[in-house]
Amino acid sequence: MKPVATLLLILAALAAGWFARQSFGPAEARSTPITGERRVKFYQSPMHPWIKSDQPGKCTICGMDLTPVYEGDAGFATESGLVTLSTNQLTVVQVGTSPVRRAALTRTLRVAGSIDDNDQRHRFLSAYVDGRIERLFVNQLGAEVTAGQPLATFYSPMLLTAVREYLAAHRAPGGNLAEGAALRLRQMGLSDTQIRELPVNFNPTNLTVELLAPMTGTVVAKDIYEGQYVKEGDKLFELADFSSMWFVFDAYERDLEWLRVGQPVEVTTPSLPGRRFTNAIAFIDPNLREDTRSAKVRVELPNPLVEEAGPARRLIRHRVFADGQVRVATEPVLTVPRSAVLSPGAQAVVYVERGNGAYEQRAVTLGRAGDEVWEVVSGVSEGESVVTSGNLLLDSQAQLHAAVAPPAPASSPAAPGTPLTSGQQAALLEFLRLTDRLRDALAADDLATFNTLAPQIHAAQPQLAAALKDAAEWTESVNRLAATSHVETAADLAGARAAFHRLSTETVALAKRARGAAGLPDLRIFQCPMTKRSFPGAPPRAEWLQFSPAVRNPYFGAEMLDCGTEVKP
Repeated sequence: MKPVATLLLILAALAAGWFARQSFGPAEARSTPITGERRVKFYQSPMHPWIKSDQPGKCTICGMDLTPVYEGDAGFATESGLVTLSTNQLTVVQVGTSPVRRAALTRTLRVAGSIDDNDQRHRFLSAYVDGRIERLFVNQLGAEVTAGQPLATFYSPMLLTAVREYLAAHRAPGGNLAEGAALRLRQMGLSDTQIRELPVNFNPTNLTVELLAPMTGTVVAKDIYEGQYVKEGDKLFELADFSSMWFVFDAYERDLEWLRVGQPVEVTTPSLPGRRFTNAIAFIDPNLREDTRSAKVRVELPNPLVEEAGPARRLIRHRVFADGQVRVATEPVLTVPRSAVLSPGAQAVVYVERGNGAYEQRAVTLGRAGDEVWEVVSGVSEGESVVTSGNLLLDSQAQLHAAVAPPAPASSPAAPGTPLTSGQQAALLEFLRLTDRLRDALAADDLATFNTLAPQIHAAQPQLAAALKDAAEWTESVNRLAATSHVETAADLAGARAAFHRLSTETVALAKRARGAAGLPDLRIFQCPMTKRSFPGAPPRAEWLQFSPAVRNPYFGAEMLDCGTEVKP
């Protein structure tokens, strides 16, 4: 009996333990059955991997069903160069975007210079003969004078002798010697008017001759005084015409491309606050100064007289400092806002919005800089949206999580050393267009057309090889293409897409090489990020070429016709 009692006690203890576990054990242990099923970590879009959810549903971009990702699985990899932010992160970062668009590139060049008088209306009055200044009629700088106005009286024995000889010759019968005497007086500085008036106005007792202003203008220098002896060639007065002034500024080498004769320039000077003068560029010096790498640019400005008490004067003063603004514009070009461009290292980059919190880092090649936008030569397409605010934080986030690899320089594929002839270009273009027609058939789910075109691909390849036989740089590409150009007819679309993929891989490589050399401006290359489901053994992603700008996916057809992104050069 004793062993039986012991056995009963053991059974009772096990029952009590089982009851206690069911009543007081952890909730997970009570509710979770022991099964072999894996748990779902999250649901993810295979086409747009950054779209994730903890519940089943559809992709908010393409509408496809989200695919479950189980514990232990990595899920679909995000594209290289892509930064994703959650809703909370978007709120904190406050990302702003702007579209890439074609627009005129405008720029305001701000220049500095000085306002000087017109060099073409600047004059020195010098002594023609030795003599003495007897009297000054204009004895101050800044005096306004008119042409023919007396400036001083001048005593010169040589000049007096010449005047008396002219008068004697003029009074002599016949007057044959007067012409020679008049010429001598002109050489001594007398004007024709003075010479004609000598017989009437000059008395035998006169000892001086008047010095007249040769032009209307302003006295800017006076180098003589009354009673001063001067020699031939000594400077007496310096006159300038201030009715037209020259604003002259230095244009540096990098800005000369923007400047043209005839462009309006707005000029301001601190000496006349609130006043603006506008006129066109009249001259750009073709010679650059080696020390400053700049050229002189001239704008002519009218300078009216000011009506005020005291001596008359011109509005704009001589040799004052001035600023100028030149507003220029180009023909429409592809542009992005200046705030969108980041320049880590030597390569400029922008962040392109992909939707639902995803942003792609894109290398760009920049052209000219405008006031608010950059010209973009390559790297983005019209209509794409680039980040204009929050991009610095995006870039920091990318580097912090090592989400973005350093971008490759935005440059076109290297072209072959020997340019293709027009006949070779035509043969290459014909083969690429035939491949594009094959792709178009698959994009339309048209198996019959695919099977019709497949033999034509095989027949066209030898013709392409023959056309390029003299271009040694293309031999390797053509040989690789030959191994894949025998496209078999297929029993179903999956088989057709598998055959197309082998051809497309080499054709895309050939097209990338040809894009810069063979002159194919409308050739485009697209990539699908989820071709793994297209046919058995398909790679995760694949590329294809096409000539039309709208995406037409050959790997899925109507199921996902617009799945794909363009691969930039």
